[in-house]
Amino acid sequence: MIADIHITEKSFGDKTLMRDVKFSVDDGEKVGVVGRNGVGKSTLFDILAGTDTDYTGEVIFRRGITVASTAQEHHGLGDQTVLSYILAGLPEYSSLKKIIDEYPETMGDNMHKIEEYTQALERFDQKGFYQIEEKIERELDNFQLSGCGERPLGSLSGGQKRLVEIVKIMHAGAHLALIDEPTNHMDYVAKQQFIDWMSSQPRQAMLIITHDRDVLGRVDRIIELKDGGSVSYRGNYDAYLKQNAQATAAGMNNFEQVEKRMTNLKQKVLDYQRLKEKSRNPGTIQKFKRLENEARAELAELSEMDKPTFWIDKESAGQLDYKSAERYGKFKARNIRLSMKDAASRSQHVLVRVEDAAVGVGEQILFEGVNIDLREGEAVELRGRNGAGKTTLIRMLLGQRRGSDSNLSDSRQNSARPPRKHLSLQAGAPLTDSAGALGAPLPERQSLQKKSLTSQLEYTQKKSEMPLASNALTAPPPALEAVEYSRIASASAERSRSISSGDTSEKSTPAQERGAAVTPILYSGNLFLDPQVRVGVYEQEIDERYLADPLEVAIEKLYLSRDLPISDTKIRQLLADYLFTEADRMTPLKRLSGGQKARFQIIAMLANDPQLLILDEPTNHLDLPSIEELETALAKYSGAILYVSHDNYFRREIGGEVVQIGAA
Repeated sequence: MIADIHITEKSFGDKTLMRDVKFSVDDGEKVGVVGRNGVGKSTLFDILAGTDTDYTGEVIFRRGITVASTAQEHHGLGDQTVLSYILAGLPEYSSLKKIIDEYPETMGDNMHKIEEYTQALERFDQKGFYQIEEKIERELDNFQLSGCGERPLGSLSGGQKRLVEIVKIMHAGAHLALIDEPTNHMDYVAKQQFIDWMSSQPRQAMLIITHDRDVLGRVDRIIELKDGGSVSYRGNYDAYLKQNAQATAAGMNNFEQVEKRMTNLKQKVLDYQRLKEKSRNPGTIQKFKRLENEARAELAELSEMDKPTFWIDKESAGQLDYKSAERYGKFKARNIRLSMKDAASRSQHVLVRVEDAAVGVGEQILFEGVNIDLREGEAVELRGRNGAGKTTLIRMLLGQRRGSDSNLSDSRQNSARPPRKHLSLQAGAPLTDSAGALGAPLPERQSLQKKSLTSQLEYTQKKSEMPLASNALTAPPPALEAVEYSRIASASAERSRSISSGDTSEKSTPAQERGAAVTPILYSGNLFLDPQVRVGVYEQEIDERYLADPLEVAIEKLYLSRDLPISDTKIRQLLADYLFTEADRMTPLKRLSGGQKARFQIIAMLANDPQLLILDEPTNHLDLPSIEELETALAKYSGAILYVSHDNYFRREIGGEVVQIGAA
């Protein structure tokens, strides 16, 4: 055993988060930590990492144990380089490097400092720190972060920062690694690399907060935080589901026995009262009084027990016998309530079409030859590595306008437009207006924004004025909007050859590294999006305009910005449907947990009753019951779904055509 944890109380104000969290971690053990959003998983890690000391209990590490932890946020580190950030996380590195760098200038004949300096040199060599920078660069290369070592941490995307955190842990050499949601923002290749690395470290213990079922499938034990305490399950995710179903059946039966006992005690109190009143013998009266008091005391003790709540995955729940299923209905934990159109009517109307699209940024092509035909009731998965251009394609499809509410939200809002429009630009040129290229900074690159079309842009409805690629359809459906660019000739062909040869990695240009604005360019092909369709978008990051707002204010602003009706009653209903408490109402969004922020993003996605959903890693930060609820709702959804996910369980549930963006 390398760590023994027993937290008897952890509170935030009047709210008690933990009452009896108790477990241990053995040498080399890989432990997954799960639990409903808000139960205190990240708080637990803060306690173990030593950054939160305001609790009652004990956290005991074996003498000599080193602990390393990942970070979810990177506030105030924007200018720090990736390499320096990773090195700062290595035990002893910073202190030894400080001595080696500074002492030669100050130690003189000071024998004490000379001795310290000599010991630092020896220790630096023993730890392999003279070669560590080369090793880190190799790991960054393995995770598709070539050349990022000297880049500012703040210039990286969310997925890239997550990979940096993993590289930091990999080189920390700690006995115990605390890893918080490691695969959020990872692409499917990087995630598999992490899982393989995790499994290849027999001596390093890991405590991993995750609801990624692929990761949970490779752990040795799962700790579930619930009802202020903790429950330990031996084995991986499949074993957890079986044990949880068994424990749930036993827990429901036990509490029903408690309820029966309480009913009996209430009756006994009444019986003892009547017998006491009828009796004339002082000794008998005293006996019934004593029995009544004992029954009341036991009843009071049992009444203080909270009714337990349980969650069983839908497959296991479907295997319950009718009596157990009836019991489960009484004890089933509340879950989020998603309001979506069911599958009663699917017209198969075409909502999105991409025809032989090639997209680039500046001189670099991100991808080419992409084709999508998405209709109501269908799903399409965009698959590709981080940086391949998935988000770029989505943003270009949405053709967002200046002044739209969200970075990706329904860009059409209430604007009246002709049923079909044609925008013609010079070959290889970005969409522009009189002010220049339309675009706003994005976390990874610059978006293509489409301004409200004015008289300076020519419209046509003539098929002859819409040259299509050779493999395109003869004409888009009448209700579709075409944003078309002519195929560039030799320059595009030259760049295309570089893609065909396998050079598909998205390298940052000097302008990008300096944070300069860039605009994606559609070099060839056509993009079509039904101008009348209502779009709901699940984004990874909350719009910065809302982060400082209390939750209820943010919801109100969100609805009003889209000209949607909103009332206090509606806000209260949304808060209840998405499991927010009364205390959450006035909590600024930036202070909410990752799971709570994810639920706010679902509210934003569904606000306008969308007919097309665009989902960017929707399972990130959601707990297991919420993920299952989302999957169930999407399975019944009658609209179209365009999604990005590296959750293999989610992908199997949603299905649909897979469209590869960039190299596989």
